[in-house]
Amino acid sequence: MSKVIALIPARSGSKGVRDKNIRSLGGHPLVEWSIAASNKCRLIDRVIVSTDSREYADLCIGFGAEVPFLRPAGLSGDRSTDYEFVLHALDWLALNGGEPEFVVHIRPTTPFRSAELIDEAIEAFRLSKNATALRSVHEMSESAYKTFEVADGGVLKRVGSDSTALDAANSARQQFPSTYSANGYVDVLSVDFIRRSQLLHGDRVMPFMTPVVAEVDTADDFAFLEYQLTRDPSLESRIFDKI
Repeated sequence: MSKVIALIPARSGSKGVRDKNIRSLGGHPLVEWSIAASNKCRLIDRVIVSTDSREYADLCIGFGAEVPFLRPAGLSGDRSTDYEFVLHALDWLALNGGEPEFVVHIRPTTPFRSAELIDEAIEAFRLSKNATALRSVHEMSESAYKTFEVADGGVLKRVGSDSTALDAANSARQQFPSTYSANGYVDVLSVDFIRRSQLLHGDRVMPFMTPVVAEVDTADDFAFLEYQLTRDPSLESRIFDKI
């Protein structure tokens, strides 16, 4: 039984960018970036793609992933949750050789990764004493305490405050607590915790700091990532060079 599996979601029904998960980025379909990075990880035993598309499945198998099942259409819509597709995969694995100990959730929408950093995340979670999950984050360039909501009456108020007095938000950023944005670099999930709690992350989530990474959802995002590749070709070579 595999102890650690990478689970890559790649549904076919993207509306923002048609067939986003197989759209070319730097000459590679988007999902291939995540498959290649996962296959380079020394701590990942199996790389499995969860998709609702036979076409996507055949492509992903060619890229070196396993696609042992197709995800039902009912779990592949815009409002389908991560918990649903993870649970579907675990239920299939339980009936076909046994569940893993850890699931490494790798999102295709964050293509620029380091396999070494994924392995570091897995090892950090393995060594944790009481974390319910691990989630990758990067520090926000501007503290969330300097951001705003629109209050009743159509005026601005500071996030998390009932006050519409904004002058304090103009203080230097160093005077505010650092805040972090979750990204799609890597999540490490405990199968035991998922089964016991019926949750993915729980209330003791271990932060794993990564470099700031861009995520892709629109055509403009693809253009920005292509620009990043021209500026830093190592983003591609560290994933697609021979192991």
